[in-house]
Amino acid sequence: MVYVLSALRDLIELPFDEVIDVRSPGEFRDDHVPGAVNMPVLDDDERALVGTIYKQESAFRARKIGGALVARRAGLSIETHLLDKPGSYRPLVYCWRGGMRSGAFATILKQIGWRAETLEGGYKTYRRAVVALLYSPDETGSALLERLVVLDGNTGTAKTDLLHRLAAQGGQVLDLEGLAKHRGSMFGALDGGQPSQKSFDSAIVRQIVMFDPRLPVFVEAESSRIGQLTLPSVLWSLMRHAPRVRIEASLADRGAYLARAYADIASDPAKLSRTLDLLKPYHASDRIAAWQALAAEGQIEDLARELAAHHYDPKYNRQRARDTQPELGRIRLPGFSDEALDAAAREIMEITNANFSAVR
Repeated sequence: MVYVLSALRDLIELPFDEVIDVRSPGEFRDDHVPGAVNMPVLDDDERALVGTIYKQESAFRARKIGGALVARRAGLSIETHLLDKPGSYRPLVYCWRGGMRSGAFATILKQIGWRAETLEGGYKTYRRAVVALLYSPDETGSALLERLVVLDGNTGTAKTDLLHRLAAQGGQVLDLEGLAKHRGSMFGALDGGQPSQKSFDSAIVRQIVMFDPRLPVFVEAESSRIGQLTLPSVLWSLMRHAPRVRIEASLADRGAYLARAYADIASDPAKLSRTLDLLKPYHASDRIAAWQALAAEGQIEDLARELAAHHYDPKYNRQRARDTQPELGRIRLPGFSDEALDAAAREIMEITNANFSAVR
């Protein structure tokens, strides 16, 4: 049987015990249906080999070699991951286009007695739905995020921390930096690197389809890029027009907070120095030299304040001068204690609930 994915929200409650992606490990790493497990019937080298034979020799020979490899790897999956599955087991199987690989694997599972189905159109159908949601203004992305609220604030105002506290208090939160595995600045790279653009898109979609569209969704103000990843155009447009709650804090407090938040960068002097050098196109050489001196002396809080005041704050101010979206309110943080941040998160919720209907 073939399963038709009629809407991305169907992914929340699929009528299957498991979703199996039989594409190669490389294809799976690039992106996959949320929640899927990888049981490749061809590894990356085998997939390349079969493709080469198909194009350069003959389709028949490629199918013979591919069939033997698929059978061998399907058997390995049955002996390991699937051996303890009950007779009622019902998996959904997909490959790139819903064709030979998923069909062959599902056939073997059905011969055993399991109720395997394939995804119509395979991964390509899923990816088309993602693109429609995130990149096509006429699709449903706007409706799912029509109650977007942006947390705005200069660098070092704990916006990401506040998002997490809003989530802990029951708020709907879209943590883009968490999904992008990057802290959103030139100093924001994290160990392990970033996901692919397609995987980032999928992570965003997985969050969006789980939101209640009747309730606000909180997101941190971002530029159009987070590290090497680009915010999908529909989401970026919605963020540019969404109402905002402004977070403020003293420069002294922000410097101390940033020194703690970026302690991993500060603990690697060579990496910190290389990153500061990346700012040379934007600042005079004497200022870069002064920042390098602070870094070399371990004066990280002073360096953080300097960077905030002379690099990041001017950028935020220029952007705000172009913004036209309404401001729901401003919150001045007295510091960054747990009590202060929890209180600020509650105030954000109160401001949003009290004023949101007035701006929509």
